[in-house]
Amino acid sequence: MVSFVLSPDYGYTIATTVISTVLVTVLGHRVGGYRKVANVPLPNMYAEASEAKADKKKMIFNCYQRVHQNTLEGYSSYLVSLLIAGLQYPRASAALGLIWCLGRVFYSIGYTSGDPQKRMWGAWGHIGDMGLLILNGKIAFDLITSA
Repeated sequence: MVSFVLSPDYGYTIATTVISTVLVTVLGHRVGGYRKVANVPLPNMYAEASEAKADKKKMIFNCYQRVHQNTLEGYSSYLVSLLIAGLQYPRASAALGLIWCLGRVFYSIGYTSGDPQKRMWGAWGHIGDMGLLILNGKIAFDLITSA
């Protein structure tokens, strides 16, 4: 049987998972709230392109929806990377996770401003997930070469 001891600093990593989960939840609630403003009925995921072109509220709703979907598309790999990297580098993984979260906030603010090109305000958040990927690669390399 293999066992390992978690550093108390792993709490920072877990706290970051809580923060990122709250972020994803807030983004989802923003979609629901703006759905009413834009009058996009369920079960439609997005307003039709022709409707969005004619009605700025519907276009912005599509942006809210896209921010949430885009965040969810990368969330599982971010979360796995965060939790694995945190086993060896709990403070670094938490810091990188917070960078990812802040990047997503700025991405969301920019994207939903009415000018989707402003989503690039949060592009620097990829430093977080790229950093986590590098830490995971280092852990894998160390494990493989220690055998």
